[in-house]
Amino acid sequence: MNLIIYETLRLYPPVFAISRKVARDVQLGKLIIPVNMEIMIPIIALHHDPQLWGDDVHLFKPERFAEGIAKATKYNTAAFSPFSLGPRSCVGMGFATTETKIALSMILQRYTITLSPAYIHAPFPQFMLQPQHGLQVMLHSLQSDA
Repeated sequence: MNLIIYETLRLYPPVFAISRKVARDVQLGKLIIPVNMEIMIPIIALHHDPQLWGDDVHLFKPERFAEGIAKATKYNTAAFSPFSLGPRSCVGMGFATTETKIALSMILQRYTITLSPAYIHAPFPQFMLQPQHGLQVMLHSLQSDA
């Protein structure tokens, strides 16, 4: 289940960018970023970068995390950061992932899930990334009516 959750968070992070204030002057190549400048870190761009994730970056492939996050990111710790990183990471990260696992476990014990034929894949960035037309799914009971 972790692999599916990680891959979902990679493709559809809870927020598409985070902002940070630079604590000290930083030099990146010829670029100097001065202290107190606010920068935006585009999480969605990091998670969809073929140089970090390979040519299949846009495919849903949970198995890319089978050997752990470090191996999936080629040991680039910042490449996978759906809840940010370090001391300013989301305080709700543990709760959100645990709640997701519990909810999925409860649903999958009773139903199979398929996408509706009417579903149109159109992620839409607002404050949080969400399906522009909703997420139409069909739940099929695992218990027979007999």
